[in-house]
Order: sequence, then structure tokens, then C-alpha cells
Amino acid sequence: QVQLVESGGGLVQAGGSLRLSCVVSGRTFSSFAMGWFRQAPGKEREFVAAISWRGGSTYYADPVKGRFTISRDNAKNTVYLQMNSLKPEETAVYYCAAASSGSYYGPALNEYDYWGQGTQVTVSS
Repeated sequence: QVQLVESGGGLVQAGGSLRLSCVVSGRTFSSFAMGWFRQAPGKEREFVAAISWRGGSTYYADPVKGRFTISRDNAKNTVYLQMNSLKPEETAVYYCAAASSGSYYGPALNEYDYWGQGTQVTVSS
């Protein structure tokens, strides 16, 4: 059974930074493309960033380009999301997700087969 466990969320002031981690177990991590999504209260879940199975290709939502960086360490079965210059409107639960099609690394939620439980990120103004 594939499991994804996120960590690293918390409370940060506007302009601050956080690094989220997501550890994957139950299947060969390197076979997955990985993504990060977020969901604010009362809003739909939205795409943040994705990375190909080898880590050579990445894709970002426009609002986070230049501030967020997705990376992965296949030896540690872990994907990361470094978030800099955080804004209050980015307060949300952040989820990592795994796509069995390792070649897909994009924004479509339905392309991802496995999801973590989420980690709360709160950005104060």
C-alpha cells in the first residue's frame, strides 16, 4: 500500500520561508512523478508544483514561480517544497501527490493516484 506523509508545515510571518517534505512508502518512489497542491478554506484544491520521476523537469503554477522550488531525493523517497516569500493568501493545507505515470508532471488532479493527509501552512500578516 502506497503511503504519503507530509511534514514541515506551521505558522510563519509574511515574507518568511518554510520547507515541506513528503515521504513515500510502499512502492518504488522513483517510478512516480510527484506534485504539491494546496487547499484554502472554502476553495478548491489547486496545483502548486510538480516534478518528473527523475527530477530533471519541473512545472510551477504561475503564482509561485520564482518563490517556490520543488525537488526530490529518490534515495530518501522524499519530495520537498521550498517556499520563500510567503504571502497570507497562501495559507492552506498543502498536499503531496504521486502520479503512477512517471512521465506526467502537471496540474491535473485526476492524474495523481495517491495523496497524503496534508500539512497546514499558516502565513500571518
